[in-house]
Formats: sequence, C-alpha cells, structure tokens
Amino acid sequence: MYFAMNRFRVALGQEGAFEAVWKGRDSGLAEMPGFIDFHLLRGESVPEEGYTPFISKSTWESKDAFLTWTKSENFRAAHRNAGDNRAMYLGPPKFEGYTVVEGA
Repeated sequence: MYFAMNRFRVALGQEGAFEAVWKGRDSGLAEMPGFIDFHLLRGESVPEEGYTPFISKSTWESKDAFLTWTKSENFRAAHRNAGDNRAMYLGPPKFEGYTVVEGA
C-alpha cells in the first residue's frame, strides 16, 4: 500500500475557498487502477504564522499505481487550473510519499 500526501499552508481566511476548490474538482481518481481512497485533512490554524495546514491524502495499492496516475490525462486535467489558486497558499505544497512497514 502507498500513501501520497501533499501538505498545504493555506492563508488565513482562504480556508473555505480552498475547500471549495477541492470539493468542486473532478480528479478522476476513482477511474484509476489501484486507487483506494482520498481524504482532505484540515489541521488547527497557526495564527502567528498566518496559515491553516491542510493535507491531501490518497491511498493506492502500490507506488507504481500512484506513479501511473501522475502520468495520466486524469492527473493533468485535475491539476490544470492549480496555478489559478496560488494566492490561497503560503508557498508551494510539499509532497510526501509513504509505504507500509510490514509486520509493524
């Protein structure tokens, strides 16, 4: 199993708009072989630094299935307008990928 996560620092006051973008986009994830699930996670705001943390987390049967998604037309379509929302973020998202430690 493979977990793909992007960490976002969303500017205070932009949380609702950020969530609306994610709720309104057609990612095509469900059509991809090896896709298991997706969650958008919201953390506690950090007022002194001016942001609310969010994580987009998708679960895949394998890293290869995830990599296939990143090279697909569905991926390109899902990210086509990402640049339109840069004002919502404090910097670019940070990607992290994880595999399960078997037997732990």
